[in-house]
Amino acid sequence: MASRRRLAVYSGGFLFDRRIRRILHLAGWDIVPGLRPSRADAVGVWGRRPVARRGLWAARRFGLPLLNVEDAFLRSVRPGPSGDRPLGLLLDGAAMHYDAGQPSDLETLLATADLERADLLDRARDGIDFLRRHGISKYSDWDPDAQAPDPGYVLVIDQTRGDAAISHAGASAADFAAMLDAARSAYPGARIVLRTHPVTASGHRRGHFGPQDCDARTTICADPVNPWALLEGAIAVHAVSSQLGFEAILAGHRPVLFGQPFYAGWGLSDDRKPVARRGKSLSREALFGGAMLEYPVWYDPHRDRLTDFETVAQALAAQARAWRENRRSFVCTGMKPWKHKPVSDFLAGAGGRPRFENDPARAVALAARAGRDLLIWAGRETPELRAAAEASGVRHWRVEDGFLRSVGLGAQLLPAASLVLDDLGIYFDPNRESRLERLIAKAATGLSAPERRRALALAEAIVAARITKYNVGRGAPIPAAPGRRVVLVPGQVEDDASIRTGTTDVATNLELLRRARAHFPDACIVFKPHPDVEIGLRKGAVAEADLARLADHVARDASAAEAMAQADVIWTMTSLMGFEALLRGREVHCLGMPFYAGWGLTEDHGQTHPRRSARPDLAALVHAALIAYPRYFDAETGLACAPEVILERLSAGQGAVSRQATRRHRIVAALQYRLRGLAPLWRR
Repeated sequence: MASRRRLAVYSGGFLFDRRIRRILHLAGWDIVPGLRPSRADAVGVWGRRPVARRGLWAARRFGLPLLNVEDAFLRSVRPGPSGDRPLGLLLDGAAMHYDAGQPSDLETLLATADLERADLLDRARDGIDFLRRHGISKYSDWDPDAQAPDPGYVLVIDQTRGDAAISHAGASAADFAAMLDAARSAYPGARIVLRTHPVTASGHRRGHFGPQDCDARTTICADPVNPWALLEGAIAVHAVSSQLGFEAILAGHRPVLFGQPFYAGWGLSDDRKPVARRGKSLSREALFGGAMLEYPVWYDPHRDRLTDFETVAQALAAQARAWRENRRSFVCTGMKPWKHKPVSDFLAGAGGRPRFENDPARAVALAARAGRDLLIWAGRETPELRAAAEASGVRHWRVEDGFLRSVGLGAQLLPAASLVLDDLGIYFDPNRESRLERLIAKAATGLSAPERRRALALAEAIVAARITKYNVGRGAPIPAAPGRRVVLVPGQVEDDASIRTGTTDVATNLELLRRARAHFPDACIVFKPHPDVEIGLRKGAVAEADLARLADHVARDASAAEAMAQADVIWTMTSLMGFEALLRGREVHCLGMPFYAGWGLTEDHGQTHPRRSARPDLAALVHAALIAYPRYFDAETGLACAPEVILERLSAGQGAVSRQATRRHRIVAALQYRLRGLAPLWRR
């Protein structure tokens, strides 16, 4: 094991920012105050702000190496002043990456390393595609309602005044004026869009451009627009040393540069101030590979370890999506009181925490008055509530538990690790289009190669870990049935919303069993009661005499994963076990219309819908249902996360998935179980 090194520091950020200290610790550095630098192995400085002068002096005075520290090129959803913690650092022993006066470790890496390796180029192409698809940049707090200007403009990128990345890139404030003049001269008939830096737009620091620079064809874009959409609409890009200039290269531009940033001089930009020592030509993938894959130190906040670019990109995409969907905040209705706290944690955002109002009419009025979206527990939505929201101009969503939920039942008052928010319908109701339906149809033809690999890897990991929605029950074996097919019939809650909306002539467990026996007269029929029905909390019990007549075996308190592993066929109305069985390569027959039916992956005995004309494969279905549609929340860190994180938490057990229910909730759950015979009264 390599020996640890002591890093003397002279600024409070190193001492008091736990995330920075943690990343440095994992990278082998122990932070010590710079009171006795002679006992340190190096001096750490953050950027080239005035406070860094003390560290620079100490390094020279005591002859110590210098470690230059800065945020990585993907930092967080919002800029640092907002309080978001960084997801990576740049640790450079030679110079700051933006200091053109001397070669940094990054410059040396770009100039000397073999960055054209096939594996690195493949990762780079996938990484660029991921950032573009998810709208990920150094900061990703853009608003999906903010529209980029009409295409056909020249994009001129501003930066904050006094930024060390300007002066150390051989530029000054005068270069911003020269850049604007050059853009106007080179494109005399084009519109000019001045892009304001996000920190300037948030009011923290001044930029170089303002209203005085606007004219009939020059406008300022300070709105929180997706940076990739902004680059897509540009016919040319001018920058000094902004990271957005680097992203312009990734987007296919050849930016005109008026400074000497790290990405200048590699044959990918029009350099008005060439860097003489940089003569190597790089592809944009090689530049990305060096700057994003090889150079930064990336940190995984969910697993508390150093990691790779791909893991950080997935984490940032999940956080950015949550920030965007939560930005207006919500008024929630139709939710039981025990769900308020976990749902509030899940939906907290820039607009504050959601508010809960059980009365539908008051909820609509409150949302309209506060300018918030309305969030309705899907099973509690009524046509009247929907009409009231539409009449009031309130944007409304439906919410339900996701498909990787918890270790334990909702009846045990355990919060869900995933939720689905649907602005069109809801996945279990085939009578109207849902957002999931659109995502499946889109994935059928629009899934990229990396998305396909990720979906299949996730499905494989779920099967290997024996993960299902609730992860309850024992590994009860099904009796051997030599020479007979094993048909697993999962029971359902008969008054569940998916039964009410997704079935027609078969809507009870008894009729489901009858149809199974008729269709498979010689098979071994295994009936698995729904856990909530089995403990008496919900409707759907089948009489023992009927079970004895129609089923060969009843898998009581059995693990769904174990039961599916021993089955050849799943025969279901709308149970999620049908989808889980598809992941396991099982033959699935549907008598209702669940979200996974009607796409050509199941044998459908019930109604079909003309909307479902696309023919996705399993990877497309998995990507839509488990990656693109749900959102996931890691209660251990309090952060939105990728499904892979929740899969690991589920594999580790309940304590790793969600905070334990409060003592009051545990008491309520116990009373609910003891009074389960009266369940119909409180479920009316």
